[in-house]
Amino acid sequence: MARSPECPTAPIDRVGNVLTIAFPAAAFATNCYVIAPGEGEECVIVDPGIGIEETLREVLTEHRLKPAAVLLTHGHVDHVYSVTPVCGGDTAAYIHSDDRYRLTDPLGSASPGIVGMLEQQFGTKATWQEPSNVVEVTDRETLTLAGLDLEVLHAPGHTEGSVMFGFDRLPDGVRAPEELDRTMVTGDVLFAGSIGRTDLPGGDGDAMQRSLRDVVMPLEDSTLVLPGHGPATTMRRERGTNPYLQGLGA
Repeated sequence: MARSPECPTAPIDRVGNVLTIAFPAAAFATNCYVIAPGEGEECVIVDPGIGIEETLREVLTEHRLKPAAVLLTHGHVDHVYSVTPVCGGDTAAYIHSDDRYRLTDPLGSASPGIVGMLEQQFGTKATWQEPSNVVEVTDRETLTLAGLDLEVLHAPGHTEGSVMFGFDRLPDGVRAPEELDRTMVTGDVLFAGSIGRTDLPGGDGDAMQRSLRDVVMPLEDSTLVLPGHGPATTMRRERGTNPYLQGLGA
């Protein structure tokens, strides 16, 4: 079911001012996020993965939201599978230019085992249709969508065009043990206690190390992290405990 992102086991410390609903996809537990200034407003949808359409419709109906854009942290199939039906004919999908090519056929780069798993789980042959309206984003660009100013940070390593989306607001009801003032949706760049794999198509271990050092580590400790898989966390927590960030400086 849909849920608000929260840092586990922490008391309520500060309430933010942006509606944020998170729920996992039907495969790979990919986090799909719906972010809006409030009820009855336009929203952005981040990473509509596999089998999310029914839950997404329920969320949009319950909160009276209208999609203004779909944001993709990267082009792997578990993050983009539902982008075309979610976008329909009007809503634009935003993706970094280095991952734009993946939207022509993300199933083509998936292993036969993954494709077979999808067909077994859903009982139909996995198919793909490219979204009709795609906007390419670039590093440090600011997107103004659904009343939100979202900064794009290019952080290759998991894929060539992996990005993070940041904004200077917090989800309503966020739970955290320290003062927070910014939210970063990190996709498969940074997780709670881990990072994205670099052995999948488009992965590059050296590029990931540079992204962690030059893009992730400079983030303020007061940043709430909403990852592509798993629970929310904070930069303060990850800087102190994530083994992949140790010794990187910044």
